[in-house]
Amino acid sequence: MLIRLGYDIQFQIPTSVAMVALLSVHPSLAHELVEPDELKTEPELKVSHYIDSFGNRCSRFVAPPGLLRLWCSTLIQHTDEPDEVNLSAREIPVGDLPDEVLMYLLNSRYCEVDRLSSVACDHFGNLPQGWNRVQAVCDWVHNHIAFDYQQARPTKTALDVYTEKVGVCRDYQHLAITFCRALNIPARYATGYLGDIGVPLRLPMDFSAWFEVYLDNRWWAFDARNNQPRLGRILMATGRDASDVAMTTSFGQADLWSFFVVSEVEEAAIPG
Repeated sequence: MLIRLGYDIQFQIPTSVAMVALLSVHPSLAHELVEPDELKTEPELKVSHYIDSFGNRCSRFVAPPGLLRLWCSTLIQHTDEPDEVNLSAREIPVGDLPDEVLMYLLNSRYCEVDRLSSVACDHFGNLPQGWNRVQAVCDWVHNHIAFDYQQARPTKTALDVYTEKVGVCRDYQHLAITFCRALNIPARYATGYLGDIGVPLRLPMDFSAWFEVYLDNRWWAFDARNNQPRLGRILMATGRDASDVAMTTSFGQADLWSFFVVSEVEEAAIPG
């Protein structure tokens, strides 16, 4: 399936500011790209790239005062199958987990595992281990949290989501991640493109958040907000929580001016 990906994001910059952007398709999917996936800037700036400690491709630049535009359009040949499901996937005992996975059991900026451990154990501690227990976490979060863009705020943590019972996609994932970690199931935050392919269109398009859990010695995608296997999920970055995978980080003031994202099946790839 050919999917057109792109974004057009603009900022007003009061004074020169250094910035880092995580807007590239994840390196693990680079082999699927049909067109270059390169950040373009207006005005044209010197942009360098590096791979961060989580394996994400980052772009680094210094923006001058004035209007800054970040944009890209690319094409990717991605599977036409929905998210993988494996009902028999097993939880791995903590003592057998790879060293690099252990961090995804711990507290992080938005996931207060210690403060929600008893809640997680009360709700899910007696359920059979494995895929179905993670799915039970997704079901509970999906059914108990209301979606509301007006209730979004950058400081909202998993405990806030649990208490307030409202949030946006990142909040659903933070709460599910926290519950999983409290059950000794490694979980990490993921962000990327998730167009409305095979489901009713919801505008405007946006980047999306989901989470991944480590079962049977590999990572699997789960989504507490949508709570169903989806087509066209294109990973950009993973981390402990949203603080590790911010779309852009500015080391000074950068005011968001406009924001546009597209992720849709390329028309030329549709038969007839």
